[in-house]
Amino acid sequence: MAGTRFIPGFILSLALVFFSWPGAQVAQASCGSVTCFVVIGSQQQVSPAGVLTVNGFYNYTRQGTLLNGTDGVIPAVNVDNRQMILGHHRELRTISQTFTMDLNYGVTDRLGIEVAVPYIRRKHQHIDGLGEANNGDGDLTRFSDNGIGDIFINAKYNVLPSLSSMLVAGFGVYLPTGDWKQKTAGLEGAETMEPTAQLGRGQFGLQGSLYQTYELIPHRLSQFSSGSYRHTFRNNFGYQFGDQFDFNFGASLVPFESASWLVLINQFNYRYMVHDSFSGSLARSQNPSDPGFPDEAITIDDNIRNRAVPTTGSTYFAYSPGIMLNIADQVQFYFYAQIPVARDFNGNLAQSTSFIFGLTKSFQLTKPS
Repeated sequence: MAGTRFIPGFILSLALVFFSWPGAQVAQASCGSVTCFVVIGSQQQVSPAGVLTVNGFYNYTRQGTLLNGTDGVIPAVNVDNRQMILGHHRELRTISQTFTMDLNYGVTDRLGIEVAVPYIRRKHQHIDGLGEANNGDGDLTRFSDNGIGDIFINAKYNVLPSLSSMLVAGFGVYLPTGDWKQKTAGLEGAETMEPTAQLGRGQFGLQGSLYQTYELIPHRLSQFSSGSYRHTFRNNFGYQFGDQFDFNFGASLVPFESASWLVLINQFNYRYMVHDSFSGSLARSQNPSDPGFPDEAITIDDNIRNRAVPTTGSTYFAYSPGIMLNIADQVQFYFYAQIPVARDFNGNLAQSTSFIFGLTKSFQLTKPS
């Protein structure tokens, strides 16, 4: 019993050590970012009792594609003045890199605890101040940011365990551990960066999930599927990130019976994200047809009210081929490329092909009873 009580605390201690990892906090502004998402079995499943499964993975996502009929012009969200300015930025490119330590411990053979700690590095370019700066053409802005994101703590329960199948239900909480009040660096009268630029969301989030797998051919061919729903509450800046729905399905195959070290994985991933909302007044950037162009933004509505941020939210469907290598006892390496099939980013830059590399290692910390 003492060992069982110790392990959750041990996992949280590891998370706090990772959380204290220093990172440079240099940033100026941003307008949004997305991430690659795939099903990783060791992350979704419940570890056996007394086993700690450590996943370390790297996620590279590039957002820089203009879809047909879009120009990348999006609103600015000024949280200090509680104002949304339509047509204020033109997006050029965002590159997000996420290093995640994901810890899974089996309290029993059916009940598990997961703690995921992300470290985020982000680079962004956009044209800022359309209709105002540089004769209305705006100014080229570049910046980067680094640091811990929001930590995820998840409880998982294997509802239908058997030798050939598994159904895992999860319920987790996102903690507002990521910086969400970052200011523009090195400028007099620095302003708070937009919420989508921040490393954290500034408020708690809840997530429910289901994961299912079944062995079609024992030890050779398995199918899997998963679904999740995430809700984030409104933060103190009046900004609320939209609800998120993820659905995934796929199969894994050991192609050669004599070579179980190699596993081929194919999966399809679908994500739907609702528009973010912001409680603020409304304005728009000037255009050449306005008499005072170029000049300050024109006020449309001074009332502070809840408004959808029109170029947030997305629909994304992708195909993700991957391989997994069993390189040693209880050690696995995996790689995925996520290739977009269909996507709609509401006028914002679209997510391009993304990549995930990962390593998994399991440790038997306590003897099973």
